[in-house]
Amino acid sequence: MNRRSTLQVESCRKTIESVESTCNVQPATCNRFYADWRDRRSHVLALHEKPGLPSERLLQAVWHHQRLWRDRLRMADGRPIRVLHPGFWNRGAGPDFENAVLQIEDERPRSGDVEIDLHSNCWRAHGHDRNPAFRGVVLHVVWEAEDNTTAPTLPLKSFLDATMLELASWLSTDAAESFPENLLGRCASAVGQLSDEKLSELLRQAALARLQRKAGDLEARARQAGWEQSLWEGLFRALGYQPNVWPMLRLAELRPQFQGRPAADAPLWQARLLGLSGLLPAEFKNAPADSAAYLRRAWDVWWRERDELGEFILPRPLWRLNGLRPANHPLRRLALAAHWWADEKLPARLEKWFAESVPDEDLEESLLAPLQAPSDEFWSWHWTFRTPRLAQPQPLLGATRVTDLAINVLLPWFWVRARAGRNTALQAEAERRYFAWPAAQDNAVLRLARQRLLGRDSARGFRTAASQQGLLQIVRDFCDHADALCADCAFPDLVSGYAAVGGRY
Repeated sequence: MNRRSTLQVESCRKTIESVESTCNVQPATCNRFYADWRDRRSHVLALHEKPGLPSERLLQAVWHHQRLWRDRLRMADGRPIRVLHPGFWNRGAGPDFENAVLQIEDERPRSGDVEIDLHSNCWRAHGHDRNPAFRGVVLHVVWEAEDNTTAPTLPLKSFLDATMLELASWLSTDAAESFPENLLGRCASAVGQLSDEKLSELLRQAALARLQRKAGDLEARARQAGWEQSLWEGLFRALGYQPNVWPMLRLAELRPQFQGRPAADAPLWQARLLGLSGLLPAEFKNAPADSAAYLRRAWDVWWRERDELGEFILPRPLWRLNGLRPANHPLRRLALAAHWWADEKLPARLEKWFAESVPDEDLEESLLAPLQAPSDEFWSWHWTFRTPRLAQPQPLLGATRVTDLAINVLLPWFWVRARAGRNTALQAEAERRYFAWPAAQDNAVLRLARQRLLGRDSARGFRTAASQQGLLQIVRDFCDHADALCADCAFPDLVSGYAAVGGRY
């Protein structure tokens, strides 16, 4: 049990003892049991293990809601600073807040990221100075700054708008978890005036634009490499997950190098793809026994082809491996892709899936069937080469990724191919499935967009993948081209005009 867990258990124990003691004298005060527990718990979560220090979680919440004397803020070097926008809380890897807008003294406002730590020396101690993800940081927000601070640093200790105990209690309230109203986008007011029907129609139009854009990309590649190669490259891009799109695409581009060779099974394709990816380890003495056995078999294949294909091998640093969920690791994605390439009938099965009549409620499951790989002797039981064998086998493809493949690749591909062939019936069927497909997994971009545009984090009203795609297209067309203050963004006026011709005021 770690130090934090020990503190929490001890806090709960003391609360129970305190309330039990009180109840022996005044039974009515037992009504305070849960409230007392929450008070003690909030202090454990908000305060650091060392007395007198807040937790980073509390500092992040303070910065997010700007629980500060904002007109008094001064940097560690004494210069005044104005926070025009604190940025958006990044719950993943990288700086704590992204796209903040700050003004130091009379300088022009600058946009960039904000990192929050307890002390200024944490910048080097945590390795931020060597991490490319932190190159966009324009302000280091800390509790206290050391004398040797050189980077732009803002110590918060003297600028809190309440005591630490008051802020600790606030941290456990809904207000601390909510999205600050002053961070809403300028379009939120206009979007809020739209009826549900008008909002749905706006999202539908944006989703259709996104479908057409993705279809156009696939068509452009098809003109160069053919329809099937365009499909493979789209599928590999989607398997890459956001950090690894480009290396996965590059591997897909190598498929023509193997045309004319004898058919290969999945293990052979796995050895090739792992070798070409640069992710096949040369040393595996310390690997688990079953991983070492798999790697020996892979090398038995790869060493015969490595010299011939050496010019195509990707450098390992091209891959982003940190912060990925185990199921999204490129090794498992490549294992799945190898099964696809070993199955020469897969394109025909996808054609058959699109030609068949599929009710809306069966769309996801019906596509999973042709795309799912058979049980893999190794990869059904392992996340990576270093992880132990799983207790239960895990499929190489799940419903979440099937939705991504359908919405981002397969349906746009079928749609644009039908358009190229002037087949309006098939084009309409691709659109029908696109707009009927159930919602994909939620993500940070969607949550932030809902918060800024709609003033809420609820996924209700986004029951289809198309509604999510529409929101993402709005982000791409407008939010990505404006700063956090929405300067010069045309979307608020666009929505107001849209509301004027049919929205609700």
